[in-house]
Amino acid sequence: MIKFDKSKLPSRHVTVGPERAPHRSYYYAMGLTAEEIDRPFVGVASCWNEAAPCNIALMRQAQSAKRGVKEAGGTPREFCTITVTDGIAMGHEGMKSSLVSREVIADSVELTMRGHCYDALVGIAGCDKSLPGMMMSMLRLNVPSVFLYGGSIMPGKFKGRDVTVVDIFEGVGQYAAGKMSAEDLLDLECHACPGAGACGGQFTANTMACVAEAIGLALPYSSGPPAEVLARDDFALKAGEAVMALLAKNIRPRAICTREAFENAAAVVAATGGSTNAALHLPAMANEAGIAFDLFDVAAIFKRTPYLASLKPGGEYVAKDMWEAGGVPMLMRTLLDGGYLHGDCMTVTGKTIGENLKDVTFNPNQKVMKPSSAPLAPTGGVVGLKGNLAPEGAIVKTAGLKHLKHRGPARVFDCEEDAFAAVQAHAYKEGDVIVIRYEGPKGGPGMREMLSTTAALYGQGVENIALITDGRFSGGTRGLCVGHVGPEAAEGGPIGLLRDGDMITIDADIGSMDVELSDAELAERKKAWKPKAPAFGSGALWRFAKNVGPARNGAITSPGAASEVRCYADI
Repeated sequence: MIKFDKSKLPSRHVTVGPERAPHRSYYYAMGLTAEEIDRPFVGVASCWNEAAPCNIALMRQAQSAKRGVKEAGGTPREFCTITVTDGIAMGHEGMKSSLVSREVIADSVELTMRGHCYDALVGIAGCDKSLPGMMMSMLRLNVPSVFLYGGSIMPGKFKGRDVTVVDIFEGVGQYAAGKMSAEDLLDLECHACPGAGACGGQFTANTMACVAEAIGLALPYSSGPPAEVLARDDFALKAGEAVMALLAKNIRPRAICTREAFENAAAVVAATGGSTNAALHLPAMANEAGIAFDLFDVAAIFKRTPYLASLKPGGEYVAKDMWEAGGVPMLMRTLLDGGYLHGDCMTVTGKTIGENLKDVTFNPNQKVMKPSSAPLAPTGGVVGLKGNLAPEGAIVKTAGLKHLKHRGPARVFDCEEDAFAAVQAHAYKEGDVIVIRYEGPKGGPGMREMLSTTAALYGQGVENIALITDGRFSGGTRGLCVGHVGPEAAEGGPIGLLRDGDMITIDADIGSMDVELSDAELAERKKAWKPKAPAFGSGALWRFAKNVGPARNGAITSPGAASEVRCYADI
């Protein structure tokens, strides 16, 4: 067992010297011995709660991580932070809290670590915003850290086929269109989510879990096992051991998450047809490392990376299938062989990507993933857009889509509720471009996801239609749905100047989105535009709206490492 020199670790401030006797008395009160107090303190943070199945297995895994830390010579200190779970928050005002929770998670982990002077961090998260929030805190603190995903849910069964929670959202649309009975909808809701774990498709949680492996913050294969599979506990144990090895070698997150590592992460998102939310979270994570990496940088990687994994909602399979087929390492192996990854990036194993993948071979006898030499599509499953309607960019998931070009009249709504009501009432025409605005980071505030509306449309079987918003989409959204349109309406962006009937053109092949209005007409409308009154006058949402930046840069609320005076890890 390694003997660590406390004089060089943050925990010396609370454990070393006669002046720290009062501090040590608290640790004795919790049953620690003098030997345990003399070891490095490792925060074991989880987003455990009873809000949703995504999070209920995290505390179990935290116990295994603590055992790994202890067996490797550290003293684990467990704590929990919040989660806002999108499946529960979706389709009402609760979704305004979702993106804000990413910042609160990062802040609360940072403050707990700072306040108690912990030396390293194992972070366990299981739902959409908690994954990037936890990784943001690791990059912000820059102490040796290992990320662990809590695991996906097992697929549900309905009429002999695998289903996920997104099938229920789409079932609401089918029911409204008379294509599903009330009995079948009830049967579906009772069987789609069979136990613990995050949504099973390549939605935001599984996308960001793949990111954690690709960027080097998670152990190889650790994103794969479902939450209820006990292999997760083995990975938790190894995460605890690994963080102690990182501490001994002083390998920190910013040494792992370089510019090239972020490019690796974006490539894996593209290759899996992942969530458009990755284009929001990768820039936010990069900001914490002092790396400029915005939506256009992400989109450039998407454009040159082939689409390889057939995962729901655009494909056929779920996260469990990908794990059984060979997992993220097998996908990364074929990307590396094709020249789409940087193999020399460091990881939490203490080895590079190339070294981790040295003995991995691509298995052709599985159906989930294609080799990079024979992709499902030549470019990634997510595309960046730009044009006079989105000067600061926008994003669309194209995985599994045939409808990549659209021209149609705008049907404008100033909030999601109004758009959803119109869809439920069939108050739209095929060919329309449904516009949902004032749902951006500031305007919402909170940049809500629009899954209730998009799923209802899909469930009604409408194909010749598009939807654009300055808000976000769930990773489970499918159809020609463009999000993150910037500048947002609340900032007077072009999306806020649209009127019913304006002709909009979207071309996901070339990456453009425009409104057929002259610059002069847009300028005249801008002169007449007046900002809406803020939706909140106090509280967390008000504070977020006051501080948040544009979606292009990740909807961040702080300047990140570029403006850092002193890194926490160096105190």
